[in-house]
Amino acid sequence: MTGTILNIITVLVGGTIGTFFGARLPERIRQTVLAGLGLFTAVIGIQMFLKTENAMIVLGGLLIGGLLGEWWKIEDGLRAFGAWLEKRFANQQAESQSGNRFIRGFMTASLLFCIGPMTILGSIQDGLSGNYQLLAIKSVLDGFAALAFASTLGIGVLFSTIVILVYQGGISLLAAQLQAVITEAMMNEMTAVGGVLIVGLALSALLEIKPIRVGNFLPALAVSPLIVAMLTAFNLAP
Repeated sequence: MTGTILNIITVLVGGTIGTFFGARLPERIRQTVLAGLGLFTAVIGIQMFLKTENAMIVLGGLLIGGLLGEWWKIEDGLRAFGAWLEKRFANQQAESQSGNRFIRGFMTASLLFCIGPMTILGSIQDGLSGNYQLLAIKSVLDGFAALAFASTLGIGVLFSTIVILVYQGGISLLAAQLQAVITEAMMNEMTAVGGVLIVGLALSALLEIKPIRVGNFLPALAVSPLIVAMLTAFNLAP
């Protein structure tokens, strides 16, 4: 859990600095920064997708995972949780658009900080051996990202640390079991699916090109390695 705690600290520090200085930045500059983050995030997502060994597995995982996410209404749950946090902790005297801005910051940061191979691999490594080197690198990246996000999306970014604690910390605690079942091929497809979700996040929340309920595709991160396992069991794996 050491790496997860370090990650939370860097996000809180970066997010606090970004929130404090964010109001001093002109709206034009903040929009440009957000667009730059969106473009960079999309490129990172494409890079992650290229890890796939079979694009059809990624497609299958996204379709099945998306249906499950819509059934379970994951996106609505994240929004409701963000709205509760905003109502509970945010300044009630803030501007009328603060609620939507809070939720957007919370969801964007939560998804970005928790989707990716470094999160999974780093958490497993931390949980099994106590080596948090990967999570330390991720923490530095997330800290700078939180600074930039908070300057444009506000205090909601700081509350993404709750999701980091539950998701990333949970993986560390279950690392032994996960390590026993997840193969390199399964990890590659999980990474590729994460890349697609990252691109969707960039297009929807950051670049605002098209609304996409990215949260509802989160089950695909579990479905894709299951597909790999099934194909391997029937000797159909690539």
